[in-house]
Amino acid sequence: MAAKSEDGAPPGRMMECHECGLRHTVRVLPDGTTARCVRCGATLHRFRASSLDHAFAYACAGLVFFLMATFLPFISLEISGRVQTASLVTGAVVLYGQGLWELAAVVALTMFVAPALRLGTLVLVLGGLRLRRRPRWLPALYRWAVMLGPWAMIEVYLLGVFVAYVKLIDLATVVVGPGLYSVGALMLAIIAAGTALDTETVWREFERRGLVPPVPPVDPYRPACLCHICGLVSNLPAGGQGGCPRCGAALHRRRPDSLTRTWALVITAIILYIPANLFPVMTVISLGSGAPDTIMSGVIELADSGMWPLAALVFFASITVPVLKLIGLILLLVSTQRGATRRLRDRTVLYRIVEAVGRWSMIDIFMISILVALVQLGELATIEPGIGAVSFAAVVVITMIAAMTFDPRLMWDAAGENHD
Repeated sequence: MAAKSEDGAPPGRMMECHECGLRHTVRVLPDGTTARCVRCGATLHRFRASSLDHAFAYACAGLVFFLMATFLPFISLEISGRVQTASLVTGAVVLYGQGLWELAAVVALTMFVAPALRLGTLVLVLGGLRLRRRPRWLPALYRWAVMLGPWAMIEVYLLGVFVAYVKLIDLATVVVGPGLYSVGALMLAIIAAGTALDTETVWREFERRGLVPPVPPVDPYRPACLCHICGLVSNLPAGGQGGCPRCGAALHRRRPDSLTRTWALVITAIILYIPANLFPVMTVISLGSGAPDTIMSGVIELADSGMWPLAALVFFASITVPVLKLIGLILLLVSTQRGATRRLRDRTVLYRIVEAVGRWSMIDIFMISILVALVQLGELATIEPGIGAVSFAAVVVITMIAAMTFDPRLMWDAAGENHD
């Protein structure tokens, strides 16, 4: 579970596993130690003495790379003497100009707005902690940085750019600019910052610096719950409702109406998945004639061109992942409602996978945004987005929200493993 400190320090504070609900007393951890749940294996706390310094350095580097990716030449397409250049935001702008504002909003949020805001907030928070007079709004700002994390998809966007590049190299000359290399460096910086940073370490630093109130001890004879925002375990107020004493978020023993909301989102995603596969996601028009492409026809086209690894990647991300994610969520919902007691740890791991892989289905959407931005050559060649892309983007977003809405601790509650 947790390691005992080398100097025999007394027990630290109570922590609750956010995946199975088991309570632990986690001692002060030595540098480089990770505390894991003894029941489901989820990570409770990772202590790195220099994690805040490293995360701050990575976030600053990421912000520099983001500015470079935005303002430096990104990617250009040359065909029959005509040149079309795209920047980091051209895809979203073109999608909006063609009337698909919903798709433009999703692309802009996930590959530009969310990464920029996350990096900016991390730099402000971690940099603010280094000041003598630390702003009181740092904890509130950090809450936003945490919430933006799942929606910053630079690594998925980069893979979408690679798929678009492979599709175009046989048709025209593709020139990669320094802006694209900056996106690769940005991806590495974001991953490094996320790996170095531990949420519990940040909140304890806020507490040590006097930016949040001292954590009150937990009374074992009163009901307690886990804060969904900062991870603190604290006693519920007498009326059963109130705010977290550390971050001020509303306290709930379990996510409100978790099963009902997740079912509603899953059913909505299933309905939208049908037009996402039946309607074209884009139409390629060349010399006045064109043919629409669905998700599956795009995979077949890649396979027919001999690009089997890429075809397998797109098939897995755009076909297999959404289907398996929906099946996985339905399995979790049904087993929870039936109070199933078998394979609880395996179902918790399944939830962990479902929550992690859903964002990778955005590869097709990012690929379309790049192709639409580059192939706007009038009568020579044009690519237009289709309504199927809007439905598919909605499926990806809704299934991500469904995984966030589902509370895996309910599986253990229904099986009688949690008694609080």
